[in-house]
Amino acid sequence: MSFDILTLECFLAVAESGSFTQAAEKVMRTQSAISQQIAKLENQLGKPLFMRGKNFMLTPDGEILLGYARQIIKLQHEVFDRFKEPELEGEVRFGLPEDFASVFLSDVLTDFSRKHPRVLLHVQCDLTLNLFERFKQKEFDLVLVKMSRPEDFPNGIDVWSEPLEWVGSLNFFEQDPDMAIPLVLSPQPCVYRSRAIVALEAAKRKWRIVFSSPSFAGTIAAVKAGMGVTVLPRNMVPEQVDIIRRQKYMPPLDDTHISLLKYDDHNAAINSFEKFVIERLRP
Repeated sequence: MSFDILTLECFLAVAESGSFTQAAEKVMRTQSAISQQIAKLENQLGKPLFMRGKNFMLTPDGEILLGYARQIIKLQHEVFDRFKEPELEGEVRFGLPEDFASVFLSDVLTDFSRKHPRVLLHVQCDLTLNLFERFKQKEFDLVLVKMSRPEDFPNGIDVWSEPLEWVGSLNFFEQDPDMAIPLVLSPQPCVYRSRAIVALEAAKRKWRIVFSSPSFAGTIAAVKAGMGVTVLPRNMVPEQVDIIRRQKYMPPLDDTHISLLKYDDHNAAINSFEKFVIERLRP
């Protein structure tokens, strides 16, 4: 038994988008073609991969296949990159938020540099709105930015959307409602800071900033020390701190959206790095 790459790409698109319509747009096929590819894969494996009902979601077998499909497609792309662009060279100026750099950057840069040693990467960290302003001034070829809404940067490539979570001690929310919630947040401008304050004010909860730092490590250290609570994307919450899960105490937070902005579509080094970042960061 062998897997067809197109079939796996269709499966991956449906699994990640949760929609045949969005999957069809992503892989540039019709919805009927997507349905045929999914049916073909289910027949090939002899297992249902999706639960088709009010809530469209993967079956347990579909969840298992998802991990393998991502690995197979990733390896295929790496093989083609290695043989089609073995001597890829150039310069890429890349900007991203400091917290992303702390959590994701090391492995991405190491792996890309190993594949393309002649590409010179210039990487700088800054707050999202600063990155966007500098991007408009053409200081960067690529920037990774946090957004409140996808339409904030209409030309961006959507990398992923992620639920935001309150992180720290539940005790701060269970205390007397007249007491201000102590917040550990990055300085303005910051999407997470804005989301936390808007949510608390909508819930008519008082708040105060007790620690402000652009450093992800500094924020986590302050939360671990019990100074207050912060807001982080779910996949960036380290094991040393707790997500506050008792929803009745928690003002709800909207999802955050991560987008990649790029100027030059004709630079092979920039295009290759863009594709690499998207493949490595998309969940």
